[in-house]
This record gives sequence, C-alpha cells and structure tokens, in this order.
Amino acid sequence: MRAIRVHQFGGPEVLKLEEVADPKPGAGEVLVRVRASGVNPVDAYIHTGTYARKPPLPYTPGFDGAGEVDAVGAGVTGFKDGDRVYISGPGNTAGGAGTYAERAICLPSQLHHLPSRTSFAQGATLGVPYCTAYRALVQRAGARPGETVLVHGATGGVGIATVQIAKARDLRVIGSGGSEKGLAAVREQGADVVVNHLQEGYAAEIMKATGGRGVDLVIEMAAQVNLDRDLSLLAKHGRVVIVGNRGKTEIDARQAMGRDAAILGMTLFNVSEADFVEIHAGLIAGLANGTLNPLVGRELPLAEASTAHKQVMEPGAVGKLILVP
Repeated sequence: MRAIRVHQFGGPEVLKLEEVADPKPGAGEVLVRVRASGVNPVDAYIHTGTYARKPPLPYTPGFDGAGEVDAVGAGVTGFKDGDRVYISGPGNTAGGAGTYAERAICLPSQLHHLPSRTSFAQGATLGVPYCTAYRALVQRAGARPGETVLVHGATGGVGIATVQIAKARDLRVIGSGGSEKGLAAVREQGADVVVNHLQEGYAAEIMKATGGRGVDLVIEMAAQVNLDRDLSLLAKHGRVVIVGNRGKTEIDARQAMGRDAAILGMTLFNVSEADFVEIHAGLIAGLANGTLNPLVGRELPLAEASTAHKQVMEPGAVGKLILVP
C-alpha cells in the first residue's frame, strides 16, 4: 500500500510517499481502509521534532481519518467488515493513528460509527477539530444556552466546528475571520454576527453587538495575538478558552480581575476516556440529526502531504483540509 513516511524530523519536505507492506490486524485491532485523512496543525508540529510529543522514527502521521473496516482482529466486538467509521486519536503511537495511508491499524477505542448522511471527507474532519470544539465549548467553558460566544478565528476547522456546536446548543455566536470568503462561510454555518478581525474597530463592533455588555465566552485560536483584547471583550464572569497559541503574549491581568474572568487552557492529550465518550456521543448525535455538518475546505491527493502541511499553517483557511489516499 501507499503511505506517507517520516524518516527524519524537519520541515514539510520530510513527508515522503512510499510503498509499504499491507498491515494485518492483530488481536484487539481493526484494519481500516482509509478513504480520507484529516490534516491538522498538530501533525505539522510533530514532524519538526520540537513538539512535546516526539514519536520514534520512522512513522506515518495522521490522527484523523474515515473509511471502511477492512478486517478485525481476534476479540474485537462492535465492528465488522464494511462498517463506515471515522478515526479519532493517536492509538498506541505518539505521531498519530497513521491515517496518511491507504490502510491504518486502529484500536477499537479510536473508531466510531459514521452516520450514512456524512461523507468520508466530512468524517475525516471530526477527530481533532470537532473534539477540540466540544471540549473547549462544553467541557471547559461550560457553555449554557442563551450565552454569547465569540469564536475568535471561526473560519478554520476548529472554528467552524465551534460555530456549529454552539448553535446546536442554543448559544448566540459572533464569529471572526480575515477574509470575505471565510466570513461568508461562517455566516452560512449559522453565526449571528460576523466581524473581520483584520480591520480596525472590530472590537467595537463586538461590543455594539452585545449592547456594550461583552461576550460570555471566547474560544481563542491565536492567543499570542488576541488574549489581552479578549479580556477586554468579556462580560462579568466571562471565560476565555485557549485552543491555539504560537508564542508568548502580555496581558493586563486587571481586566480579568475586574470581571471575575477565567482564562482556561486545553489540549486533547489531557482528555479522559470518560470525557471522550461524552464528546463522541454528542458529535454522532449531531451528525445524525443534521445539526453538525462538517465543512471540507480543500482536498488534496496523498502524494501532496507536504503541500498540505504548508497550507495548514497558513492564515485564512476556510473549512478543513483533507488528504485523499
């Protein structure tokens, strides 16, 4: 089969398409024929060798994917040949589930049944983006119906997921983006208000949209740029959840003090098995009833994985980037 392999740490050029032996599932394992692989910034961080998780070389990247069960190992229950599934989580490896390949060996805990109304490409968007969005909004921020949330960076995979989950839970959504195309996509996904965060005065637009009160929640994709401003946009008892950050920043802590505000961090690597059960139950229900409709932004062939890793780190993404094996 064909797979992307990383033999040394470095830039996107270390992602190489190779022919490797077809894997066979052992006891307690499931072989999945991968129809779509999700590309995430964390995939790009890991191959540099400077990220907190450093897998042994060589490895096949990819945490997210979707496809069909090809074979099941001894002792596996709940899945059978031909089942449509999505893949979420690293399994037994630090570098990912190995979804940048035509087939992947998975643990049953990584697999979830994919509703028939959801395409494989959409299924490949679910792992990191939708789990992150649910974790940030519901489990960390404790979002409640009727609250107002600012999705600061709403056009990418996690942002779109957050908008959809927030609307499904009856929150008022303000989404920010940096392009007309992105803002149009956010509006189509149900955001009540959209603002261009590259334009001066967008913070005043947010305050005006809340009648001067401020927002209850901020889901923040670029804390190194926005965290201090986020605090100024909060209502009393507001919460900021940091989903993305690429450097140090300086804040005026008095803005948090005066509002009794909370700054919350998160990473999926800290999520418990019990919390993941809740997350995936919520996502599958949303897919089935139509409140969650993942937006696929771009699809590239597996051979262009290095190009995909360059693109996933660029600003202005709309929807999710997918590799097609």
